[in-house]
Amino acid sequence: MGPGEVAAILFGLFAVLIILRVPVAFALGLAVVPVFFIDDRLTPVLLLREMFKSYNAFVLLAVPFFLLAANLMNSAGITDRLVRLARAMVGHLPGGLGHVNVVVSMLFAGISGSSTADAAGIGSLLIPQMKKQGYDTSFAVAITACSSVMGVIIPPSILMVVWGGLMSVSIGGLFLAGVVPGILIAGSQMLTVYIYAKRRGYPVYDRSTLIELLKAAASASLALMTPLIIVGGIVGGLFTPTEASVVAVVYSMFLGTMVYRSVTLSQLPGVLYDSARFAAISLFCIGTASAFGWVLAYFKIPLALVDQIEAMGLGLVGTGIMCAVAFLIIGMFIDAIPAIIIMGTVLFPVTQHVGMHPVHFAIIGVISLGFGLVTPPYGLCLLITAAIGKVRLVDALRDVVIILLPMLGVLMFVILAPDVILALPRWLMPKFMN
Repeated sequence: MGPGEVAAILFGLFAVLIILRVPVAFALGLAVVPVFFIDDRLTPVLLLREMFKSYNAFVLLAVPFFLLAANLMNSAGITDRLVRLARAMVGHLPGGLGHVNVVVSMLFAGISGSSTADAAGIGSLLIPQMKKQGYDTSFAVAITACSSVMGVIIPPSILMVVWGGLMSVSIGGLFLAGVVPGILIAGSQMLTVYIYAKRRGYPVYDRSTLIELLKAAASASLALMTPLIIVGGIVGGLFTPTEASVVAVVYSMFLGTMVYRSVTLSQLPGVLYDSARFAAISLFCIGTASAFGWVLAYFKIPLALVDQIEAMGLGLVGTGIMCAVAFLIIGMFIDAIPAIIIMGTVLFPVTQHVGMHPVHFAIIGVISLGFGLVTPPYGLCLLITAAIGKVRLVDALRDVVIILLPMLGVLMFVILAPDVILALPRWLMPKFMN
């Protein structure tokens, strides 16, 4: 069989299984089984072999540890302290609580590395408050979902850890390259909140005094040290990403149990269980997606795609746009981690052919897949916030689209200005950015 026929079988069967509502992790594994029987050189045992090979990666240990750190921070009541700080910083702007929502998400992203933890933790706290203060429920749900996207863009990011581990890209470089896009996305969302507030007359808070701002900053200072410890330690060469995730867990445990005393021993089993459950789902996806990706590589499907795109004559910018569109589409239907393994490994040779830097390609992919967390039918963060706001998902879609449009403008800027995005990692980690 040629690459075209194999690709048609793999993606066609995968699409059918998704339509039948088979979980993505199982659909990826089941989609490759017919190919093993059709080709005499392959056996179904290879499916298990490739799955176990994918798990034999030290860097993937960072996934459960970062998830555990995020859950510990949530249980420790870190969100309340971040909300007070954000309110003191931007609460006086038109649509104050909307701006607080965005800033809290940006701050929490630097602690958790998970958009779903962001959406659940911040949404449960701020969406009811926004509804009480007269904000439209659809807007409260939409801005919470869209701001939670920063959880996978601003370092530390679980998606960046997975991407770097699977494609041998500097995770420290990825973390640093996510800083500028994260700030730009937050700025675009705050501009949208400002326009909404002016048009709909949303309330504002009184301007905080300098003393109040300093008190709020002092209250949240220990939590805000988390991204500095993680990213600073990786960039400075003090520890690897996996070791950084363990440090994050120890630090989160110390804050929750010893400093804030908000996490009790009776709560720990529940936190550990939830973290293990979510980590198991993510890691099982990595295994089946790796087997799927191995079959793609075995039948030289990425190389065939390179030949097709080369015939189209796409340059660096055209390839970047094509990659963004591909990730945006696949992110609408499946989780980001299997999407990275499938689409990332297919498109990586294409981007190398046109001279795109691996870190630049990774940032385009991570941002695009992050946007998939708020776009139906998958849209996990949107589903979470809609459930919290007790509103139908379709009722929040209009506001999601409006907030998403300037965010797509930021994505286009990332594609067009790679030197801006790569400036920080090239400055701080030059030996890893060649």
